[in-house]
Order: sequence, then structure tokens, then C-alpha cells
Amino acid sequence: MRTGWVSLSLAALLGAGLISGCQSTTYGGATHSSRSQFLMVPSAEVNQSAALAYNKELTKARSAGTLNTNKAYVARVNAISRRLIAQVGVFRPDALSWPWQVNVFQSDEVNAFCMPGGKIGVYSGLIDKLKLTDDELAAVLGHEISHALREHSREQMSQEVAKQEGLSIVGALAGLSGGAIDLANVASKFVFTLPFSRTMESEADIMGLELMARAGYNPEAAVDVWRKMEQLGKSGAELLSTHPSSATRIQDLQSHLPQVMPLYEAAKNKYRSTP
Repeated sequence: MRTGWVSLSLAALLGAGLISGCQSTTYGGATHSSRSQFLMVPSAEVNQSAALAYNKELTKARSAGTLNTNKAYVARVNAISRRLIAQVGVFRPDALSWPWQVNVFQSDEVNAFCMPGGKIGVYSGLIDKLKLTDDELAAVLGHEISHALREHSREQMSQEVAKQEGLSIVGALAGLSGGAIDLANVASKFVFTLPFSRTMESEADIMGLELMARAGYNPEAAVDVWRKMEQLGKSGAELLSTHPSSATRIQDLQSHLPQVMPLYEAAKNKYRSTP
């Protein structure tokens, strides 16, 4: 799940350095999880907008009495998230200082998310309906955190702006005034319609696999959890609307296990006595 962002003017985007070229948001780690990305939209603007949207979701949940009501789930999600977040510096050191937030929403929805800038949300239905172990929950959280580390939402927004607003951008660069890009409409399409690309999903899978291994969670559980999701998907799991599962995806996870199992073996004793 991804929540909407506020509008951004073309002038603000240009002033923040719209034409930034291609770059990678992360180092590769043991799984070489890096790729040149097209990033036009400024990261600071996306993160600020995401934080506002996240706070709006928290306000709604508080009003409905559905925020962090299951203390056992809150403790589990926070403990697992802390261990995963402690490993993000392998991929991008700056993420260690992000203002991370973790919350659990009481809902039958089978879903979880990590918004830009480290805003994590887990729906209780994900844990209830899939009966997730801690290792399996770490696989889901590692996957979602990886989307944020790779800034996949920012990348998709950049692609959409380039595609839909190319003429407006050219005009502005030529010195024309007026006109604006409403990224709220772009973002709403990402929330309700557009999934991440297969490339992005694969990146999040494999980076998440490494995160959970480094945090002392058995990466073999990632295969198990996606099999559970695939089975539940036959009855319409919301998570699979934006996180498609397939035999190829599971095979890809399995093919990367040899890269990350040594990391897990090295880390598991450190965390043996912790949740």
C-alpha cells in the first residue's frame, strides 16, 4: 500500500534540481542490489509529502480507535523493524538517520507498507490471516523497507512526470512561466492502480532477503511467506494487488539464498535471545 502525496509545483521541482540524471540510491551489498535509476523528482519533496500523508493515516486510525490496539502485535512489529533498520546502512548509510516510524493498524486487510523516508505500517490482517512467524514477518518488512531504500516511489513518479509532463518541462526550461505539475494525481494512481514494476519488486525481494539475513532472521522464510501469500491470493489478498507472486518470483528468491545464508549464520547467534 502507498498513500498519496501533496501537489508540487513545476517551479519547485526545477528549483530543487529536476534534471538530475541517472544514479543509484543504494550500494549493492552481498546481493548486488543496485541499478542506475532515473530520478527527476527531488527526494526531500517526496519524503516531506509522504510524512504528511502518513500522519494523516495515523490521525484517521486514532479517530477510529484502530491504531496500535494489539499490544502483542505492536511489540513484535517494532522489535523486528528495529533489527532490520539497524542493517540498512549496508545499502545506504543515510537511512540510519531517517526519522523512522512504525505503527500497526487494526484491520482485516492483508497488507503492509514502508512509505518514502521510513514510515512503516502493518495491518493486523497480514499477521492474522497468514499466521506469520517472526522470520516470515521479517521477510515482509524487509521487502517493504527495501522499496523505501531504493526510492521506488520516487522513481515511478519521475518516470510518470517525464512521460506526462515532458512538454511542460521543456516550456519551463525555455523560460516560459505558469503551469504546474500536480503530483498528487500521479501518486494516487500509484496507490490505487499501479503496482511497482517487476524489476522493482525483484529488487525489494532480494534486498529484503539480505536485510533479514543480516538481522538474524532465516531468509528461507521469505520463500514460505510468498507461498502463503500465493495461496491466500486465490481468495483475493489485497497485498497481492501490488505485490504479485509467481513461481518465477519464488525461484528467484531461492536462487539468492546461497548469497545470504552465510550472513544469517553469522548473525543468528547474536539475536538468539532477542525477539
